[in-house]
Amino acid sequence: MRTSHFPLPFAGHWLHIVDFDASSFHEHDLLWLPHHDRLRSAGRKRKAEHLAGRIAAVHALREVDVRAVPGIGDKRQPLWPDGLFGSISHCASTALAVISQQRIGIDIEKIMSQHTATELAPSIIDSDERQILQASSLPFPLALTLAFSAKESVYKAFSDRVTLPGFDSAKVTSLTATHISLHLLPAFAAMMAERTVRTEWFQRSNSVITLVSAITRFPHDRSAPASILSAIPR
Repeated sequence: MRTSHFPLPFAGHWLHIVDFDASSFHEHDLLWLPHHDRLRSAGRKRKAEHLAGRIAAVHALREVDVRAVPGIGDKRQPLWPDGLFGSISHCASTALAVISQQRIGIDIEKIMSQHTATELAPSIIDSDERQILQASSLPFPLALTLAFSAKESVYKAFSDRVTLPGFDSAKVTSLTATHISLHLLPAFAAMMAERTVRTEWFQRSNSVITLVSAITRFPHDRSAPASILSAIPR
């Protein structure tokens, strides 16, 4: 499969972006993956996306001098080497991965159309969140896509601790031109309730990328220090 890779520094981490041509995918390309048998029944598109994501992950792991391909867990989550956390995402013809020594989550989403945003908004945000998004300087479809993506990034960062939460378990509390903050409710996970999760974001062509970057236990206490996820060792 034809791919191109380039690293991009963002929010104290290196994002490893892999653009790929799914039409050039061949079944034998999967033999590069130790777990290729797990993908036997997947569709062609899914196989190409998975392969591109693992290629991005391998590049990310090389940042910390680890040469391995993340396997697949019982929840279909990537399995990272001991002592490391990582995240993978893909959308259309782009996959990306990031690695850290602390929890991290990343997501890429195509920006919704006005019609799609209007249709999906009630399932992603409530009325309070809508007011926050509409009060921002961003077009509503972009703002809603960011809310969706940020919630996905947060789930990925804690996927080994929580079952699949609903979108109403994390509420948007602020949105700026560079970050979006979410307040975690007990429905997300009792052990993490009343935390604020901040994600950084940027736009790449017609997509947005969000990355979990900071967590604090006391979202309403302005004096409480945020614990910033550490940068990848260089």
